[in-house]
Amino acid sequence: MTHKHSVLGLFAGLGAAAIWGGMYVVSKVVLEVIPPFALLSVRLVLGAAALGVIILFQKEKAHFTKEQFWQSVRVGFVGYGISLGFQFVGTKLSTASNGALVTSATPAFVLIFAPLLLGEKNTARKISALIISTLGVIAVIDPRTAELSPTLFWGNISLLCAALTWALYSVLVRKVSQNGNLLVSSAVMLLGGLPSSLVFGAWEVNTQGLGTISIGIIGGLLFLGIISTALAMFLWNYAFAELPAAVASLTFFAQPVVGTLLGWFFLAEAITPLFLVGGALIGVGILIATFER
Repeated sequence: MTHKHSVLGLFAGLGAAAIWGGMYVVSKVVLEVIPPFALLSVRLVLGAAALGVIILFQKEKAHFTKEQFWQSVRVGFVGYGISLGFQFVGTKLSTASNGALVTSATPAFVLIFAPLLLGEKNTARKISALIISTLGVIAVIDPRTAELSPTLFWGNISLLCAALTWALYSVLVRKVSQNGNLLVSSAVMLLGGLPSSLVFGAWEVNTQGLGTISIGIIGGLLFLGIISTALAMFLWNYAFAELPAAVASLTFFAQPVVGTLLGWFFLAEAITPLFLVGGALIGVGILIATFER
């Protein structure tokens, strides 16, 4: 891994996390009209189509075997079929604060999968970076807002499964990217999530119906499909292709930071000293892990 590639991978991961951290306002508006799995289906189709257009206009056509295609489909099913499904269910059955706290376990799960699937060693530096960044994200999220009510148990378990399977997906992305074209793989991965999202999405539309599709909702769909899905997912995949999995996973912690900053900017929400300390710890942890020799 060259210094240039490590920096590009770092900014790609941070870019993806920043986009996801800022998409919740748009998602909240669109979800009032379109149910979660139906929205996910639209996002996956738009995202795959956007990447497909880029692939179509590339001067050099990528070589992509049948085996690589099905491998990417399986990886996409883990990430977009299973993990996002758990996240939707968990968010519905639990709370937003619990969701932010529980899914922050994703980088820790990456440390489990990376040695098993990629042969990457967990050094003391990587573990220290994870601990520092985790303390930072806990400070940003503030676990005092979490709810541990027994009625939220299955929602919290679902969120934990979402974190676990997203970590598995991310590690598998690095494995797939070593043998195939990342852009094509990313597009195919998005298609891998469609079988389950289409089934649940059709059920949602049949039982709940759709709201009024306005120009604003169409704009929101385009943003979620092209920016939050095509661009952000490719950036996330690129980060895991260029960086060791344990390092790339730490950029995940940028999400709550960006979300809080946007809340401060647009909604006049307060920035606490705890947030500032947490943001600094996240940055220190990422830097320690990124520039490991």
